[in-house]
Amino acid sequence: MEKGYSGTSTLEVATRAQVSKATLYAMVGNKEQMLAACISERARRLQAPVDLPEPRDPQSLFRALVALGTRLLREMSDPTVIAVFRLAIAEAVRAPAVAKALDSIGGEASRAILRGTMARAQSAGILKGKPDQMAEQFFGLLWGNLMLGLLLRVVEQPQLPDMERRATDAADALLRLHLKEGE
Repeated sequence: MEKGYSGTSTLEVATRAQVSKATLYAMVGNKEQMLAACISERARRLQAPVDLPEPRDPQSLFRALVALGTRLLREMSDPTVIAVFRLAIAEAVRAPAVAKALDSIGGEASRAILRGTMARAQSAGILKGKPDQMAEQFFGLLWGNLMLGLLLRVVEQPQLPDMERRATDAADALLRLHLKEGE
């Protein structure tokens, strides 16, 4: 984070980690593989909670969306995650692999969870619409301009009650847009 992806050598990473360069390569591989491993580890925290209610009706879908939305906001607004986003943006021209790794590993994890939830709700006859589009809409409703504010350091990471309110508002708006008639 201090010198950027391109400006940091593998030797500097090894030195800071207090291991040899050979050990670092054996443990994680090259610099790109190290970054991918860090992003993958963080993306695992986005996995859907095991106690997430299966969407059987609008109320259970609403609870599931609020839980998912709150989790996405908590994990993705973490200062370390925001720092990685800033790194990816700063290095987009010199090291496009950083942004690609962040999007394909981290971004896809959250998109897949939302698409799966929307698809299950659609299969249960709760929602009308395309799961991928509904997931994208929920994500937009959830975040609004919060991510931009976090990246620019003009807002602080929201507190849990604010995250829950954002997730509740996003779930409510999505259901108003896509709830099947009569639900």
